[in-house]
Amino acid sequence: MHGDDIAERLQAVLPARAVLLGEQHDNPDHQRIQREVVEALVAKGRLGAVMLEMAEHGRSTQGLAATATPDDVKAALRWDDRAWTWAHHAPAVMVAVRHGVPVLGANLPRTQMRAAMGDVALDTRLDAQALQMLQNAIREGHCNALPVSQIGPMTRIQIARDIAMAKALTQAVAQAAPSGKTVVLVAGSGHVDKALGVPRHLPSWISSKSVVIGTHRVAQAAGNTASFDAAWSAKSIPDKDYCADFKARRPG
Repeated sequence: MHGDDIAERLQAVLPARAVLLGEQHDNPDHQRIQREVVEALVAKGRLGAVMLEMAEHGRSTQGLAATATPDDVKAALRWDDRAWTWAHHAPAVMVAVRHGVPVLGANLPRTQMRAAMGDVALDTRLDAQALQMLQNAIREGHCNALPVSQIGPMTRIQIARDIAMAKALTQAVAQAAPSGKTVVLVAGSGHVDKALGVPRHLPSWISSKSVVIGTHRVAQAAGNTASFDAAWSAKSIPDKDYCADFKARRPG
C-alpha cells in the first residue's frame, strides 16, 4: 500500500472530522502508512493536527518553526525514548511540522495514572459487556500473567487513557472545525476500537472514522467486526514471542 493507494483508501473514510489510525507500535510499515496519510492530507490542505498516544496531553509543537530540528520536536513533545521508538514515528511527525501543522500529545499524563488505578468511577464509563471485553483484552494483552487483583486497576488506566485522548481529540477537532480540516490520531489499535476505546468517549457531534492497520489476515478479521470503520493491510514483521519477553521482565 503506497502513495495513490493510501490516498484512495483515505478518501474512502472521508469526510470525517477525525481519523483514528490504530497501529502495532513496533511495525515500521504501520508508521510508513501513517506518514503517507499525513502527506496525503497535507497535499490537499486538509490536515488540522496530528495527535499522538506517544506524547502526554499538554505537549505540543505549536510555536515551533517549520525548520525545527527533530531534537527541537522531541523536546517540545517531551518524547520518552524508553517507551517509544522515535525513528518509527519521526517521519509522520516531521512532515506535519515542516508544513506548519501542530503535533499534539494526547495521552493521559503519567502523573495521573496511579490515581486512575483506584478510581472505581471509571468502571461505569463502559457498559457491563464492554467493560468485560476490555478486561479480557487487558488480561490477554498481558499474557494471562496478571494477578486477578490487577485486572481492574489496569483496565481503569486503559479507560482513563482513552478518555484523556478523547478529550484532547475533541479540543483539537473544535479548533480545526472552522477550517473544515481533519485531525489524525495515532494510537495503538486497541485505543481506536469503536466498541471499547477512544470513540466511545467522543461527543456525538464529532464524525470520526477508526482505521486498524495490520497484516492482511488481521485486517480482514478486523474489517468484519463493528470495532473499526476500515482495515488496511500492511507488511508483517518477523514473529516475536511478546509473552516470553513480558514474563521475563516480571519479578518472581
